Amino acid sequence: MKSFRLNRLFNAASSRCFDVAVDHGFFNQPGFLVGIENMQGVIETLVKAGPDAIQLTIGQARHLQGVPGREKPSLVLRADTANIYGSALPEVRFSTMIEETALQAVQLDAACVCVNLFQIPGAPDVTGQCVDNIMRLKVECDHYAMPMMVEPLVFAPNEKAGGYMVDGDEVKIIHLVRQAVELGADIIKADPSDDVSLYHQVVETAGGIPVLVRGGGKVSDEEILKRTEALVGQGVSGIVYGRNVIQHDNPAGITRALMAILHQGASVKEALDLVSA
Repeated sequence: MKSFRLNRLFNAASSRCFDVAVDHGFFNQPGFLVGIENMQGVIETLVKAGPDAIQLTIGQARHLQGVPGREKPSLVLRADTANIYGSALPEVRFSTMIEETALQAVQLDAACVCVNLFQIPGAPDVTGQCVDNIMRLKVECDHYAMPMMVEPLVFAPNEKAGGYMVDGDEVKIIHLVRQAVELGADIIKADPSDDVSLYHQVVETAGGIPVLVRGGGKVSDEEILKRTEALVGQGVSGIVYGRNVIQHDNPAGITRALMAILHQGASVKEALDLVSA
């Protein structure tokens, strides 16, 4: 039954998915709202651009699901929020999940839910909360036939990175992805490794569970397109990009370019031409 909803996420021709993440406001962090201050306008732009999915919170899903017609992107519902994205870890930390997540996802006609699995130096308590969230959510998702996307995130130490920065060590990513698989993930949403040529190891670790790769911080068009092309070559099942789309001068153009690489096998040069087309 979960496969019915998964079919709404993945492109029929390529079997890949481009999910645009616009759930940043859930985390109450200064700077996270750049480019998404007007959510209704953002969603209208993205719907016209036509990615496979848009990742939203329970409070913002209405902007997508209120759009008439059958061709709009699928909804990926963000299941949890946390207070660990600041420049310093707070004294009391949390990662908490919305109530009856899978039921709310069904009511919102979502194709998938997304939940975090944090590994943060000095914050094993948050990892424990994430594991508890996933184990409870797994039962709900199985009951309602709702796919569960687990987002394993390996953080760099705060004293090194000065806040929310990911650790691109492929060994750490592999171990956390394996834990996500063991916990019952139907889809994995993971960080890219520093050495993209090694990413096939992450895909292999997932053991047939689709791996979508996060975009991370804002980079140049050429860099994000080259990285995407390389990741496709490593066998990933898609991408989940946020800031590289929503903070772009032309969100529709960069969406077209990324979709061309994912679904049509376009080269970086061909994709770059689509950004301003």
